[in-house]
Amino acid sequence: MEIVTDSGVDLSLAPAQVADLHIHVVPLVVSLEGQSYRERVDIQADAFYEKLAHSENMPTTSQPSAGDFATLYRRLAAKSAEILSIHMSSGLSGTFASAQAGAGLVPEAKVTHVDTKNLSAASGWQVEAAARMAHAGWGMERILPLLRKIGEASDSLFTLAELKYLIHGGRISHMKGLIASLLNIKPLIGVEKVRGTYVQRGNARAFPAALAGLVGVIAGQHPPGSNLRVQVMHANNPGGAGDLRALLDTHFRCEWRPTAQMSLVLGAHTGPTMVGVAFAPARVFAEVPS
Repeated sequence: MEIVTDSGVDLSLAPAQVADLHIHVVPLVVSLEGQSYRERVDIQADAFYEKLAHSENMPTTSQPSAGDFATLYRRLAAKSAEILSIHMSSGLSGTFASAQAGAGLVPEAKVTHVDTKNLSAASGWQVEAAARMAHAGWGMERILPLLRKIGEASDSLFTLAELKYLIHGGRISHMKGLIASLLNIKPLIGVEKVRGTYVQRGNARAFPAALAGLVGVIAGQHPPGSNLRVQVMHANNPGGAGDLRALLDTHFRCEWRPTAQMSLVLGAHTGPTMVGVAFAPARVFAEVPS
């Protein structure tokens, strides 16, 4: 079985592990100052945020085309009977629809699509789990129920110090964004599981208070002291990520995944100050092969 995903899904695996687990990543595109880059192929995080810091324009992003997916599916169909294609939320990106359309162009490919209804690290957990299950010889009928269980149990939360990128990208109401920027509010943003879209989970007046607010939201779902799988991600804010990790360590028994930078496409929509966390009960992953 071959696993396909997109670069809006953040994996905490080394490149060699990605290859060994037969994971194939289709890149999204970020554009800035008239130049377009396939993320993690044509441009890396440090270079992107350096360009962003000196740009007078806002970045834009675009999803992979159906043709991009069709090309990959066609190549994989020649060597594998099954393809499992797992993607960031269809409520936040057209990437899932592009993947479905791409499969329609390759009738010889047997493709099963999964909409994670999430993004970043939480989506990456589903991809990694599926790849490990497939590597262990599990069939699709056994993989999909556990993926659903992991998806239902995993949540994402984010906050950021500035709102201009979210306002520009249309990810929040322009009116609410204007009010929030005038009041210097730092929103607490989650991803709901029905449509997979952003939902406001609270707000704070200062960034440290917003980080504490994220911990409070998690504590509202899982009692302090709970054994959680946790992964902190950031756009280009390692200090904020470190502060959030320290707060989480004081409230929960954390099984940590590596702290890392999130997808450039997500950072383009939120700006460099974004900090986020994926979390789930650790027991949900007990059945996943190591």
